[in-house]
This record gives sequence, structure tokens and C-alpha cells, in this order.
Amino acid sequence: MAKVYLVGAGPGDVDLITVKGLKAIQNADCILYDALSSEELLNFAPKDAVKIYVGKRRGCKSNKQEAINELIVHCAHKYKYVVRLKGGDPYVFGRGHEELAYAEQHGVNVEVIPGISSSISVPASIGIPVTSRGVNESFWVTTATLSDGSLSNDIALAAKSTATVIILMGMAKLKEIMEIFKKEGKLSTPVAIIQNGTTIHQKHVIATVNDIFEIAQGNQMDNPSIIVIGEVVKLGHDLRKLTEKVLKEA
Repeated sequence: MAKVYLVGAGPGDVDLITVKGLKAIQNADCILYDALSSEELLNFAPKDAVKIYVGKRRGCKSNKQEAINELIVHCAHKYKYVVRLKGGDPYVFGRGHEELAYAEQHGVNVEVIPGISSSISVPASIGIPVTSRGVNESFWVTTATLSDGSLSNDIALAAKSTATVIILMGMAKLKEIMEIFKKEGKLSTPVAIIQNGTTIHQKHVIATVNDIFEIAQGNQMDNPSIIVIGEVVKLGHDLRKLTEKVLKEA
């Protein structure tokens, strides 16, 4: 009986996929992969496995979600072992549950294999902890843009708290987001933007709410990026400075 595996590919580094996710790829008859999953992972698939690109990146050509849902079901009926490979974790702004629900409604057996979410692992890749004792008590992970293109209201709620705020898919709304934090009197709150996290193309900028928009523009920061707002950003910055100092003295 055919089965579909919703596999989280992790944040970008090919080595950060789970063992279970890798085994699913190695046994796949068909793989449907998106723009945020590393294409290097396809090298682990059988040579005769069918590989289908389904897009899903802002500003780039991609398939609509409805078409992807239909394609998953079509492939499940055609092949025995189908992997739907998704960046990060399928259930963290990955629309994984929508795909699972649609497939199951059409009689397809589905298993979810969680992945390492970029919301936590990408800040960690430059030394930023999303929580730290004595600094914050929680963290928010939110999308910037709703399905109608408007800014998420949760950002305004998050800005009122002392939590670390992690925003996905937010570069197009960066100026609006910073205005919200300015209204809360957080001009000096540190902000990090990490682009292409955990990959060889990774780069980042660190500034404050007051000047991050201009600095991001000057450094041509773009999608896919993670925005991290909060005092924990200082910890990552201090860690890197300490590391650099140790290396110079060695």
C-alpha cells in the first residue's frame, strides 16, 4: 500500500536532517521537494527515484498549495513510497497539516517525520540562544505575513512582552515590524537578521530596532531570513567577539 512521508529537511545544512528523515529519502520512489530544502539531500535518494520540484519561496515561481496537495495524492497513487520534503519542520509554518489532511481525505496513508526548525537552529548557528536564564522567560515564533498579505497582529502583541521574538518570512515587512517595536519604546533592543542560515551562503547583520532596517538594506539582506529581536541577541554577539579574541591570541 502506498504511503506518503512528510519529511522535515531541517534549516539548510544537509547534515541537519534527522536519521529517520534521511532513511525515508534513501527508500523513496518519488520525492516532491520545495525551495527551502537542500537539493543536496536528493543525492541520497535512489538513482531511479522521481524528483519533482514544487517551489514554495516568496518572489519565485512556485506551485499553489492546492496544486501541491493534488500532486501528492497523484504521486501516492502512482508510486509506492513518496517523500514530501519540506524545509525546516513540516508543522512550523510549513502547511504540513494541510497536506496531511488532504492526502488522508483521499485515502492516502501519511506519516510525519519532524525536522529541525529554522526558527531555533538558525539563531543558534551564530551563537544566539532563544532563551537564557535571567534574560528572558519565553520566545515567540511568528510569521510576518498572513495569507491576505497583511502583517500579523501577533507581532504587536509580542512586542509588548520581554520574550525573544523570532519572525519568519519577514523581510518584506521589516520596516513595518520595526515601527511596531519603536512604538513600544524598544529602539535600543538588539536585532539579528540571518540569511540562508546554516548553509555556505549564510550571512547576518546585528543592530538595534532603531537602525536595523537601514543596515539590512545596506547589506542587501533578503529572503530567506530569520529575524531575531530581543536581549538574547547580545549573548550571541558577545560570544563571537570572545571567540575572535581567543583566536587572535592563540
